[in-house]
Amino acid sequence: MEMEKGKSKVVRSAENLVETAMAGRDASHDAAHAFRVRDLALSLASEEGLGTDPASDCDSLEIVELAALLHDIGDYKYMKNSVEDTSIVERFLEEEGLDASKREKILSIIKGMGFKNEVSQTASVKFSTEFGVVQDADCLDAIGAIGIARCFTYGGSVNQVLHDPSIPPRQSLSKDKYMNKNEKQTSINHFYEKLFRLKDLMKTEAGKRRAEKRHNFMQGFLREFYEEWEGKA
Repeated sequence: MEMEKGKSKVVRSAENLVETAMAGRDASHDAAHAFRVRDLALSLASEEGLGTDPASDCDSLEIVELAALLHDIGDYKYMKNSVEDTSIVERFLEEEGLDASKREKILSIIKGMGFKNEVSQTASVKFSTEFGVVQDADCLDAIGAIGIARCFTYGGSVNQVLHDPSIPPRQSLSKDKYMNKNEKQTSINHFYEKLFRLKDLMKTEAGKRRAEKRHNFMQGFLREFYEEWEGKA
């Protein structure tokens, strides 16, 4: 209850927007996902030292919270033309009266984060702590127990088969190939194409520590899955 009282007006408005804009989506990318990413991002920010100086870190924490909450509203997977759309978020931030500098930082995080952007990078890129904790939080929610649940939830929503040994995971994915919805794939292949790669893409030390446990959990799950698939367990 105390956390509810402490929320700023813009954060409450962002939560309402998330619930409205993401209503009707499958549970892999719904409002609950955005709220989990927000909670994870703020927790990682605390571990990384953001917020220790109230005078200078207040803006940073608000940037982290808003970017985490709003990051999936324009997700290309749920857009009619399969193109990322940040127009709703841009309009929201402007209407809420955030200054131009803060709006720019939030939008920069949203536009720059995501696995699709990681696969297109050929060299290391400098990033802010705010960017690091938000992307790490989103990646953490894609792995571990919840990541497994989300993987099969999304796969089911697009009529993807669980597993087909005749369809190998794609290698050397480009951004365009990763975003291609027309290529037949399986939910199990998603572990090899993306989920098992996320541990090594973590930006922050706090994210790396948490990713290790979630990564190991997925490995154990797949060992059991294959034994059951082959009738050995």
